[in-house]
Amino acid sequence: MSVPLTLLGLLEREPSHGYDLKRDYDTFFGRGKPLPFGQVYSTLARLARDGKVVMGDVRPGEGPERKRYVITDLGATEVDTWLTEPVEPEPHLQTVLFAKVVLALMLGRPAEEYLDTQRRAHLRRMRELNEIKRGENLVDMLLADHGLFHLDADLRWIDLTVARLDALAKAVRP
Repeated sequence: MSVPLTLLGLLEREPSHGYDLKRDYDTFFGRGKPLPFGQVYSTLARLARDGKVVMGDVRPGEGPERKRYVITDLGATEVDTWLTEPVEPEPHLQTVLFAKVVLALMLGRPAEEYLDTQRRAHLRRMRELNEIKRGENLVDMLLADHGLFHLDADLRWIDLTVARLDALAKAVRP
């Protein structure tokens, strides 16, 4: 997730204060990983430095003054470019999961036990995501579906790898 481009997109929708940007980011994009306030303000400072946002009016608020940020034409052009370019397909050819299996085999450790443990963790997460889908929030449902499809692909890979562990062990051991 590109935090700067996402914040720019939120600013294109409407000029906003840092607090409002954080709230909106967390609501729509920060599921389980809220954006720290420091990151919001440091990102806004970099966007301002690069001419992609400018500071609008400043109003007193509870605590420090509240600065309202406005996207510039340069920032809007960058958002438009980002939105129209396809996301690079991520084939995940080098994942942590794969690295752990290969290293376990290289070291003579029980790779199948690791894969079984990983399978249980995936299934647990899938149950959590299915619970989210029972809610009424469409954004949450779509994000849960995205996660479920990825976890399902991982589970299919785990099953295939378990079936090929002996051959893989021969390929990676000296």
